[in-house]
Amino acid sequence: MKKAEIGIIGGSGLYAMPGLTNVREERVTTPFGDPSDAFILGELEGRQVAFLARHGRGHRLLPSELNFRANIFAMKMLGVDRILSVSAVGSLKEEHKPTDFVIPDQFIDRTFARVSTFFGEGIVAHVAFGDPVCPTVAAVFEQACAKVDVVGKKGGTYVCMEGPQFSTRAESNLYRSWGADVIGMTNLQEAKLAREAEICYATMAMVTDYDCWREGHDDVTVDQIVAVLHQNADNAAKVVKAAIAAMPNEKSCACADALKYAILTDRKVIPAEARQRLSVLLDKYL
Repeated sequence: MKKAEIGIIGGSGLYAMPGLTNVREERVTTPFGDPSDAFILGELEGRQVAFLARHGRGHRLLPSELNFRANIFAMKMLGVDRILSVSAVGSLKEEHKPTDFVIPDQFIDRTFARVSTFFGEGIVAHVAFGDPVCPTVAAVFEQACAKVDVVGKKGGTYVCMEGPQFSTRAESNLYRSWGADVIGMTNLQEAKLAREAEICYATMAMVTDYDCWREGHDDVTVDQIVAVLHQNADNAAKVVKAAIAAMPNEKSCACADALKYAILTDRKVIPAEARQRLSVLLDKYL
């Protein structure tokens, strides 16, 4: 039974979703373990939504400790077909100021200690990832920012680093030389796994600071970031609410068919255990 159609992943600062009605809590166990926390299910703007605090309530989990596979797979199990992701980032360009929101359309992977696929152990699949975010969800995010009078810039490149330490100045300047826009620690794995799960995904990156590259800008401290986080969280809640209200029912993107030509393994040799583990993803094709 479908319990939600739109998933919300709240990042640093956004640990709850104001305005939810008919609220209930549900814990979901997946073949990949437990998600970051219980899901908060409810209604928002007439839509069934599932909210997940990415780092757990109370912010208990480092980026490298997140069970990205469980988080996204649980969304799929709940019936979610679109995910609105919210996260805190550092800015790599003067034009992206603290409290601005950026809706990236590209990623660069600088992580090294994470599993970013549901596949393996007897079944191989390679999804297309040239355009890593859903254009529909990204456009709705942009429109929602405009509606609630928040600066929301669509397009740009998100560098996903391992963390939990922030960048060195040399690293920050390297990413700037690549033309990247923002830097964070969480969103790339979500985007990859959402694509494998055939879920539409986009992220709204909330700028908290200028990383450490900017002349006259002190090295990033947690105190500085937390102050901006609170303001960003209030704005993010307004944008997410407006985005859900504006989300079209129909789909014009290709996200829902990402696995159609991606599975390379001969169907006859897929192990029964792998077939069962991924049944939520594979039933429509096998």
